[in-house]
Amino acid sequence: MSHLQFDANLREALRMDGELTRGPLPRWQRKAQEQGINTLTVNNENSVLNVSDACSPRSAKTPHSGSFIDGKSPGWGKSPGRGKSPGRAIPKLSVRAPGQKTPSRKTPTTPRNQQDRFIPNRSTTDLERSHHLLVTSMEASGGEKSGENDDLSLQQREYQEKMSENLNDGQVTQTRILSFKSKAPQAKEGYVNSHKVLYSAGKPVLPKATSTRHIPSVPEKVLDAPELANDYYLHLLDWSMNNRLAVALGSSVYIWNAGDGSITALAQLEHPDYICSLSWIKEGNVLAMGISSGVTQLWDAAQQKLVRTMAGHQDRVTTLSWNSYILSSGSRSGQIFHHDVRVANHHVATLSGHVQDVCGLKWSPDGRLLGSGGNDNQVNIWEKGSTTPLHTFTEHQAAVKAVAWCPWQNNMLATGGGTSDRTIRLWNCTTGTCIKDVTTNSQVSSILWSSHYRELISGHGYSNNQLTIWKYPTMAKVADLSGHTGRVLELCLSPDGQMVVSAAADETIRMWKCWAVDKKDKKQIEASKNHPISVLARTIR
Repeated sequence: MSHLQFDANLREALRMDGELTRGPLPRWQRKAQEQGINTLTVNNENSVLNVSDACSPRSAKTPHSGSFIDGKSPGWGKSPGRGKSPGRAIPKLSVRAPGQKTPSRKTPTTPRNQQDRFIPNRSTTDLERSHHLLVTSMEASGGEKSGENDDLSLQQREYQEKMSENLNDGQVTQTRILSFKSKAPQAKEGYVNSHKVLYSAGKPVLPKATSTRHIPSVPEKVLDAPELANDYYLHLLDWSMNNRLAVALGSSVYIWNAGDGSITALAQLEHPDYICSLSWIKEGNVLAMGISSGVTQLWDAAQQKLVRTMAGHQDRVTTLSWNSYILSSGSRSGQIFHHDVRVANHHVATLSGHVQDVCGLKWSPDGRLLGSGGNDNQVNIWEKGSTTPLHTFTEHQAAVKAVAWCPWQNNMLATGGGTSDRTIRLWNCTTGTCIKDVTTNSQVSSILWSSHYRELISGHGYSNNQLTIWKYPTMAKVADLSGHTGRVLELCLSPDGQMVVSAAADETIRMWKCWAVDKKDKKQIEASKNHPISVLARTIR
């Protein structure tokens, strides 16, 4: 039965609205006893003062609250020097004994609706634990005086210890909450403190916002291109440094002047020959044409006449690339020819590294390396003057038509695979390793690098038929440009590097201003063109 009584005492001690029957007497009550007044009791949290018939004011103020409670006091009598004071509230938190003088200072009373009772902030207080510790300490202090601890059984003491451990989160009551004897344990591997900023002394350093630019989602201009061959392996578009756009439509070649919008017919082949590839020389006055019969023709665009015909290939010439006075041509047979256009015997070298169509061919900006992609899913890197490949990459799973060199890093090559591959890969041609690859989910037909931003753009066929801008070197997607209803076959870059033109199987040519330059940068570019020597001098350090 003793443990049941202990449970009852514990529940009674933990009740917040009950009467406190145990515990040390408050100071004001002990003082009243010393002065010969009968014992006062404390009732609930409002603390009503119940005095005996010898001394009972009409209204008393609780020592712990600021409220006043009226009561009858038949035995109070008159105060010396004062008249009767029925119903007068006690101004101080103390009980005045009979015969004691009342302080002369008057304190205004507080109405009931404006109580000044102190209410502590309990948001950070563990009431359950604090009450338990308070009752335990009171019982221990009272038990030592009255000898109650001697009557506690072993079972009750164990029960108290278990209760103390539970209320103290399993810690012994003598254990300190904060201990500085040993260092804090190390956090687990990979743990990230999301509230670290709350404990930092200085201001957190926020990353600077990256500058964004507007990329139009619609083309600047759309041109009709009837009879544009829907052939993945051909290159039927090229833009010269003189701002002339050459387009091959069937057996004819047309030149569109981007300055005034005029269109000129440059060449017309006899049936059954057709144009397979176009490429402007760097100066922009000579256009090379690859013919289906296996010959390569050079045309003077200004005079609109044929300058030279160079034979040698046994099948159609699908791709062309200039390197100063050397013109390289790739054929369906898998061979690559080097033509020196300055001499009569133009055929100076043959590169045999592919077994199927050579559908991608580009010289690096410094003219030292040549990249070729073929229908055999291979990418070959050739050094100038060598007839054996420096590197051969076989990671692509489809034909490689998209081949493009980075303009600011001569050894960086980007390649894209066809429908079965749909992947863009970045190659370091010095070490022969792939440094980055990204899946595009569409056939890759062409790739261009920007000369103003660290970005590249790719043209896609099945199944999305879109243009995609990528951030280098992370290859994060910047934007998608859609509008073509057929697969994109070829991309070309304008001379100023701001406009990208795309030719697609829907027989349209669309111009996208995706790399626009700010006015300040544009002025610097124009100044560099007008004063190349002064700009070169400023760049030398």
